Amino acid sequence: QVQLVESGGGLVQPGGSLRLSCAASGSISSINAMDWYRQAPGKQRESVAAITSGGSTNYADSVKGRFTISRDNAKNTVYLQMNSLKPEDTAVYYCNADVTTVVSGTLKVRRGYWGQGTQVTVSS
Repeated sequence: QVQLVESGGGLVQPGGSLRLSCAASGSISSINAMDWYRQAPGKQRESVAAITSGGSTNYADSVKGRFTISRDNAKNTVYLQMNSLKPEDTAVYYCNADVTTVVSGTLKVRRGYWGQGTQVTVSS
């Protein structure tokens, strides 16, 4: 079993910054892509940023130039540095990881896991 634990959310004024972290733990053989999503009240969950195991990144147009995704493979952790925050960034932020786990012996399973979410509120 794999657990993803997010941290770093909170209340910040417009123009401020926050750094989110998501640490994966469990019977992990390898982690492929890691992503950040967000869901605002009354809206669908949307992709914010993604990073491959090799470090290639992709961002939603709404956050380009303001958010930076990074990862520490040794710590199985993904980060989201959020700068110049706007009220419309207010949402619950979730991390997702594409993880390969060892079931037994050489048997491996690959699937996606979600964190529990962390609230980010941008308001004056």
